[in-house]
Formats: sequence, C-alpha cells, structure tokens
Amino acid sequence: MRLMLSIYLRRYPFSLLTVLLITALSLLPIGSVEIAKDVPFADKWTHMVMYGILTLVIWVEYLRHHRRIQRSRLILFAFIAPIAMSGLMELLQAYATTYRSGEWLDLAANSTGVCLGTAIGYGLFLFRRKTAKPAPEEQAS
Repeated sequence: MRLMLSIYLRRYPFSLLTVLLITALSLLPIGSVEIAKDVPFADKWTHMVMYGILTLVIWVEYLRHHRRIQRSRLILFAFIAPIAMSGLMELLQAYATTYRSGEWLDLAANSTGVCLGTAIGYGLFLFRRKTAKPAPEEQAS
C-alpha cells in the first residue's frame, strides 16, 4: 500500500493536489466568495472549469508517464472518478455541512467539465501519437 501511494505521489502530484484543492474549496467554510454577479451562471462556469482542469491534469500526467495508454484506466481515473468525486462532493455539501448546499446543476456542470477535459486530453493523446518518434523496435520493421 505504501509503495502504491509513493508511486502515485511521484507520477500524479498535480492531480492529487488538484483533488485536494477542489475538496477543500467544496467542503471548507471559506466564507462568502463573490462570484461575478454580472456573468450568468458564473457558479456553474466555475464548477465546469475546476473539473475540466482536474481531468486535463490527470490526462497530462498519465500521458507523461505512459507511452501506450490503457483505455480502461483512463476511463476509470480520468472520467468516472472525477464524476464520482463530484457527486460525492455534492452529497457531502448537502448532508454533511450546514454552510453548503448540494445541487444537481453543479453535478451537471462538473460532469460537463470532465467531458471537456476528456476531449482535450484525448486531443493531446492524438497529437502526441501523430508527432511521436517511433520506438527503435518499430523502426527496424
């Protein structure tokens, strides 16, 4: 268990930091943060951007450490996990805090951010695959 944690800390430090930051922003009583009142749905845009960034950071760190992607791992860790985390945060806000409220629209905005982050991450993967130099064993064939 300790070895796995050490590997994750080395390979995914920014992903873990982003998860901790989103968790803190979601659950701690930070006080009244004034979100731009003149921007419609500013709160939902904020949710979408936070989860989009989280997903993109996971993709970038994964691509940095893996030459070949395992689609099932990316689906689990860069798509399902952020959406599940989002749902958990909304439930915790609704039932475990007295100063926050969970909203279905926040979950929808978070999920939209995850989808956008996944689309950008997949685009980065395709770009890397197109521009990558072939491995030495691939050049010999």
